[in-house]
Amino acid sequence: MATLLPFVISLLSLHAGAIRASDQSLPLVRFQGCYDGDTCTTTDAEKVRLACIDAPEIKNRPRLRATKMRPTAYDNSSSERSAENLRALVLGRLVGIRRITTDRYGRTIAELFVDNRNVGQQQVANGHALISQRYSSLCAWTARF
Repeated sequence: MATLLPFVISLLSLHAGAIRASDQSLPLVRFQGCYDGDTCTTTDAEKVRLACIDAPEIKNRPRLRATKMRPTAYDNSSSERSAENLRALVLGRLVGIRRITTDRYGRTIAELFVDNRNVGQQQVANGHALISQRYSSLCAWTARF
């Protein structure tokens, strides 16, 4: 029995170390800008796409405009509001990042956290983005919406 005691103690200390390691806070990043309501670039030039949400895209005007184009054909007001809200949430702050994967464009797909609040979830709650049904399984919070 005495020979098992050091072994049990070492196992318990390893287990305690593993618990502490998994409870560590997320890596922190700073953002230099946001392109739209779900894509930003860090100060280290890492392009990050918010996981599980889809925000309005910025529509580019064509070089040659058709003569009978509707005045609202390139209305970017919703995409600009979405991008502005995301900028207000993340620029100038240390942001926690949970990297999930990389997309086909080389962007990091991640969840972002500011003050322990999920940034993607805030974009949805504020009406600046929708939950992407295709990728919602990557984020546990989407089940509550």
